[in-house]
Amino acid sequence: MTKNLLAIYLNDHLAGATAGTELARRSRSSNEGSPLGDFLERLATEIAEDRDSLIEVMRRLGIRRDPFKVAAGWGGEKMGRLKLNGQIKGYSPLSRVIELEGLHLGITGKLELWRNLERTSGPRLHGIDLEALVKRAETQRRALAGHRKAAVEEAFGG
Repeated sequence: MTKNLLAIYLNDHLAGATAGTELARRSRSSNEGSPLGDFLERLATEIAEDRDSLIEVMRRLGIRRDPFKVAAGWGGEKMGRLKLNGQIKGYSPLSRVIELEGLHLGITGKLELWRNLERTSGPRLHGIDLEALVKRAETQRRALAGHRKAAVEEAFGG
């Protein structure tokens, strides 16, 4: 039962990591040539690397990837593009706020994943630096905070 629950949990996070990678890449391209775009380029790379780390965790624990959940994460991000943003067509300041909030939620979830694995994995994950993954997620959240604040101020005033 425990391995089954862990498999569900890790596959849910893999679906989220897939969606987060796609979201960061899309947001980066929508903000290209700006400080936010530069930040999102680095963040998209790091999120993809974190996703690879999760895949390695799953491999070491003998947990198979659920292709349907991964596809759902990918498709869910694509469906999120249909969200109304106050404009008939194109990118708006609200688009930026929603994207950055989505990234914040994803990074927060990933942070908790790494913390939970630190507490429960024991020697099975020897060689995977979960502490470094926790620190990176914390750094990502802090770095994202200023961009989120600026996006909210641009969209709603303040």
